[in-house]
Amino acid sequence: MTTAAQASGIKKTVIIVLAFIVFIVVGFVLRIFQPTILSPAEMQANGTMVFQQPRQVTEFSLVDHTGAPFTRESVTGQWTLVFFGFTFCPDICPTTMVELNEFMRLIEGTEVEDQFQVVMVTVDPGRDSVEQLASYVPFFNPDFLGVTGEFLDIHRFATELNTPFRRVPGGGENYQMDHSANIVLINPRGDYHGFVKAPLDLPKMKLTLRSMVADWDRQGF
Repeated sequence: MTTAAQASGIKKTVIIVLAFIVFIVVGFVLRIFQPTILSPAEMQANGTMVFQQPRQVTEFSLVDHTGAPFTRESVTGQWTLVFFGFTFCPDICPTTMVELNEFMRLIEGTEVEDQFQVVMVTVDPGRDSVEQLASYVPFFNPDFLGVTGEFLDIHRFATELNTPFRRVPGGGENYQMDHSANIVLINPRGDYHGFVKAPLDLPKMKLTLRSMVADWDRQGF
């Protein structure tokens, strides 16, 4: 016959075993949902180049599609995905903007869903005014920012981010712009952190950028 003391002991043992099982299961579940930390080579194979040492971006003065100043302070405090394009672009730019919107949808519910902002900087400031960008960029996502400014200021900013562009000769008023479709990565300190190569592979981009953020957080920046 089981005494009260024995029953109490058995109860405590069962509780301890159950608590241990719960601890193991929770740890396993958490590991499943935590991003994998990829090596630089693995990230590069997935289309994302992350610099060993981020490159400082000098001060710049542009304006976003709401008319607010867009400066180095605008790209600090969170990760920024910068795409250089223009509103008269017939194919690459709208496709990329759709893909960036899809990327933001893909990271919903993950640990990085509120850590990224998307910015399209025009390479055609002669036609892409604040008003033009305001009617174009929010169409793809109301949270995206469009940025314009003086040509030389944009050119200097793009050059610092290794994103050349030029006007295609001919075409009259319907000229086109030749530009990179890579996505520039700016870290929460406002430094040039790397880039995602075009064409974008969204599942790989999600994997590598989550890894990038996790590695950044792990290093305590």
